[in-house]
Amino acid sequence: MNRRSWIRNTGLLTAASITSPATNAGLVADKPVLKIAHITDVHIRGGDDAPNRFKKCLADVLKHKPDFFLNGGDSIHAADYKDVTRETMLGYWKLWDECMRTLKGYEVHSCIGNHDPWWAAPSKEDEMYGKNYVVKRLKTPGRYYSFTQKNWHFVILDGNNEHVSLDDEQYQWLEADLAKLAPGTFVLLMSHYPILGATPMLAGGGGHSDYKKLKNLFYKHRDKVRICLSGHQHLQDHTEYNGIQYCCNGAMSGFWWEKGDAESAGPNYYQETPPGYAMLELYADGRVTNVYYPHLY
Repeated sequence: MNRRSWIRNTGLLTAASITSPATNAGLVADKPVLKIAHITDVHIRGGDDAPNRFKKCLADVLKHKPDFFLNGGDSIHAADYKDVTRETMLGYWKLWDECMRTLKGYEVHSCIGNHDPWWAAPSKEDEMYGKNYVVKRLKTPGRYYSFTQKNWHFVILDGNNEHVSLDDEQYQWLEADLAKLAPGTFVLLMSHYPILGATPMLAGGGGHSDYKKLKNLFYKHRDKVRICLSGHQHLQDHTEYNGIQYCCNGAMSGFWWEKGDAESAGPNYYQETPPGYAMLELYADGRVTNVYYPHLY
């Protein structure tokens, strides 16, 4: 049996489909108001033919006709390592820009991953040092931000702070951002790191240390908050707590575009998760589905 048949027969394409429990009883035959692609952990670099493989993946994503893209971070391979030169880092971003031309005409809303910032600059005053340069390269309004489309509000977070958390300024902003939303507005949050879920146990950590603080805030706004997206772990998981879905989707790069190791369940897998992307459908009444699609490149 080939890999394509194996993926189809094991049902991986629909294993991550989820629906808000508050509306299960009243499902109606309507269309989503938004269809969104979630890609994360691309880790673009020159080796293993990663750019061409990524472009093929994006071509597949476009067949779903998304309204826009959410990019969960670690867009480039590993600019954060101590020995990474300016030239290497700029080479990664050049490849990223080249691949993004495939998405010309589409909005791409990104968050910062831990591997995106370049910390090895000669000084902190260097224009390419740290997260501000990542914001510039990803063309985002800031390291955290929000926007609204239809009756859905999207919050993009930056967990790249002490102990993987929101800094005080960002948390206060998030409190105010959620508090000002009108009734009937639903919220999707995206962070690079999982806030809740199983993957931190399987990957040796890597989740938000302020998960309880965030959980309490989301419970306060449980009439609005519907789903939290993440990546980082290269593992696919969905967890429900207090009626809120926490979806950690697998990495576009899988095993960093490599074949895998002894723990890989298949070619390019990280543990049991194949490389892939997710498609989300958001409805006017707050329902949301997240379906994970393995790719074959």
